[in-house]
Parts: sequence; structure tokens; C-alpha cells
Amino acid sequence: MADPYSTLGVARGATDAEIKSAYRKLAKELHPDKNRDNPKAAEKFSAATNAYDLLSDKDKRARFDRGEIDGDGNPTAPFGFGGGGGGGFRGQPGGFETGGADFGDIFEGLFGGAGRRAGGGGGFGRQAPPPKGANVAYRLAVQFADAATLAPQRITLQDGKTIDLKLPAGVESGTQMRLSGKGQQGPGGAGDAIVTIDVRPHPFFTRDGDNVRLDLPITLDEAVRGGKVKVPTVDGPVMLGVPAGAASGKTLRLRGKGFTGKDGARGDQLVTLMIDVPADDPAIKALVENWQDRRAVRAHLGV
Repeated sequence: MADPYSTLGVARGATDAEIKSAYRKLAKELHPDKNRDNPKAAEKFSAATNAYDLLSDKDKRARFDRGEIDGDGNPTAPFGFGGGGGGGFRGQPGGFETGGADFGDIFEGLFGGAGRRAGGGGGFGRQAPPPKGANVAYRLAVQFADAATLAPQRITLQDGKTIDLKLPAGVESGTQMRLSGKGQQGPGGAGDAIVTIDVRPHPFFTRDGDNVRLDLPITLDEAVRGGKVKVPTVDGPVMLGVPAGAASGKTLRLRGKGFTGKDGARGDQLVTLMIDVPADDPAIKALVENWQDRRAVRAHLGV
């Protein structure tokens, strides 16, 4: 059974950041899109993704380090339980079942002195179910605005079928989604598809937590007089009120125009005004010819 630490090339005491960095490096090298003529690369990419899936989960990693589960996340079963071939006992992700009996109860019976059999007489040497097929890793590029608004995404699987995905609240680059039964077929059924999200950068929006930031150019007359100006948002253009006498660097807030956080609430869009003065405009030069602003606008800087 593959050791996830060896698969990612990190030490057992590696930090979360080191594990994430190692996975990113391997994913970049082995991604199927860059290795279309190398089927082995796809297998290694899938193995690296499975290893990262296990080690990035604190509970699974701790259980693996204690020897409770193997590199595939299946329980290690002593005294004839489970068997080879990666079959193990499969249940919900992070857990497992054995005919309704709790695996912890089995170990309590074996090593806690009670000596009772699991499941009321199930006995030892129970044959493991056939293994499921391998998981398949995908990477899905999502546009910035789609990630912010949780717009449905369509992905094409290796069998040519397409699926519309609902993005989770709080989605960001590196977020993984598990599609049950959409992996490779095996004797015990299909494995899963592991979809890693890659939020694409935007030409003028940037993300700040659940907020979206934008530097908005405005003209000198718009800054002096104030008024309504059109502003792009991830939901489409809206009108924003600029106060009269606005200065460059002033930040205005558009509520509910940011990313959807993990709590389901949306962040805001923070709009920073940037006054754009034309470089060579005779009218502006004439305007300030006999006028000078004598305020000490840099006094707070000590100059």
C-alpha cells in the first residue's frame, strides 16, 4: 500500500504548508493536460491527489500515523479482517462500517479484555468486499466572478459525460470537491472523482478575504462635483455615488457584492477612488494658473 508521505516526497513530521507545497509541485509536473502521451503521469497525479487528500485532513493523517488506516484511507484490519488488494471496510469518507458494528468496538473487544466478537458472532477471518476502482483527479478552472457568485460549473469527465457542479460557499483555489462514484470502475464499484478548484485571476478585481477590491479611475470634475458613476461588480455594473470633493485613495463600500463566505453571507466590494488627471489639458492649466492650494497636506508625514 502506498505511503502518502513517500508519494508526496515529504517527511512524516512535515508541516501542512510543506505538504501543500509538495502537492502543488507534483500536480504541476504530472497534470494530465501536460502529459497527454504519458498515461503513467495520470496515475501518479491521481496517487498524489489521494495522498494530499489524506494528509491535508488532520483526522485522517492522525489515524494514518497511528496505523489505524492505510494510504488509501481504508482501515488496517488485524487478524484476518479486510485482506489485501485495498478492499478494507468502506463507508462514509473518514469513517467505516462492518455490517453495522463499530470498528472501535472490535478493537475494544480484541485488546480491551472483553474478548467479545464483533456484530454478535461475526467471528474472525471475514472475507473483505471487493475493492472499488481508483479515484480520478481533475482540476477545474473557475472564473473569478463565477467563484464569487457561486455560478454552476460544467465539467467533462474522462468517460465524456458532463456534470454541472454547484460550487461550495467559501470556495477558493485549492478547494476540493468529491464526486462519489465518478472515478474508475473496479470489482466493488467505481471510485470517486476528486475535483480541485483553481480560481482564475481577474484583470481588475482582487480578492481580500470574502471582499472584492477595485481601483476605480474617476475624472477631476467627478471628484470635485461628486455624482453617480458606473462601477463594475461581479454581479454586473451598478451606479455608485461619489461624494463631492472626493480625494484619491478614498474607499467606498458596495455591500453584498463580494464572495460568498463559508457561513453563506456575502462580502462587500471595496472601491478605491483614483483621480485621473490628464497630462496636458490647456483648460486645467488655465484653471490653476493663478490658484494655489496652500494647505499643508503632507504635514502628517513630517514634511
